[in-house]
Amino acid sequence: MSFAVADTPVASSAPELSSDFPTLADIERTAQRLRGKVLETPVWQWRTGIVEQALHPSTEVWLKLELFQRTGTFKLRGALNNVASLDAAALKRGVVACSAGNHAMAVAYAAKACGTHAKLCMPRHASPARIAASQADGAEVLLTDTIHEAFALANRLVEEERRTMIHPFDGPLTAQGTGTIGLELMRQVPDLDAVVVPVGGGGLCAGIAAAVKQVNPRCEVLGIEPFGADAMYRSFRERSPVKLERVDTVADSLGAPYALPYSFGVCHRFVDDIVRVWDEEMCRGMFYLFRDMKLVAEPAAAAATAALLGPLRGRLDGKKVALIVCGSNIDPARFSELVARGAEG
Repeated sequence: MSFAVADTPVASSAPELSSDFPTLADIERTAQRLRGKVLETPVWQWRTGIVEQALHPSTEVWLKLELFQRTGTFKLRGALNNVASLDAAALKRGVVACSAGNHAMAVAYAAKACGTHAKLCMPRHASPARIAASQADGAEVLLTDTIHEAFALANRLVEEERRTMIHPFDGPLTAQGTGTIGLELMRQVPDLDAVVVPVGGGGLCAGIAAAVKQVNPRCEVLGIEPFGADAMYRSFRERSPVKLERVDTVADSLGAPYALPYSFGVCHRFVDDIVRVWDEEMCRGMFYLFRDMKLVAEPAAAAATAALLGPLRGRLDGKKVALIVCGSNIDPARFSELVARGAEG
């Protein structure tokens, strides 16, 4: 996926760090609030294939299988936490979201679960399967020619219909929701040395990092971005949120064109490092997850695997590591194309 991002600001050298972050108590309360509404996703140890062949025998690789979540990705946790927090008047007015797919599906499901109505502004290039899934949960899908037009339309609906915008990755309620993944993981696999998390806008990584570091400060949290969508990597270097001039990656779910202050601030506080991977490495990760673990992972969900077998191999070899496998919303033709590409690499 490739698109230009207009009006790119120059990042300030002064840090813009949020002093707010999800406390462990916040995340535990969120877990209680979401209990029964989201699934506690399983973990599974990867013992075969490339892990056995390429890594030191003492290495433990655990997969947090968030691709088995309702709606097929982690996004439901944050979306549902946001929608469930609305009062009766706001629920009556409804919600709006802008997304190319995974977030739209999560907001549609959350709106239906909470008894409200969602309007979803989506670009025409979005996956037909994701559009259909959103409509199946009762959302009204409004298609635009570009993602920029979709954001503009969503903002108009906030003004004209007083709907509540459910942001795809930023804000405390989103981070509290994604933090429940980290809370589950630390209970499921104690004494981890590192947790490896895909990064798009940073909402997933912020929540997981906050939970992991408050449970076990010695456990590394490493964020993974594509080279073609590395806003958080650049923000870490600038110590301030930046916007990209262009996004170009097969991992459309990681294609956030900018970082925002809240998610950036939480990541900057808790994440040890942001590491980049190439599209080809993610395709190889998809291939290995499919071949060895029989998982249908979208490119974003293979980012952590790509990093473990690529730039993080020396750093994590011989350690007890968890990889976040974040989603599986990909159509069969595209999955086959990218896995074949990975098999050739």
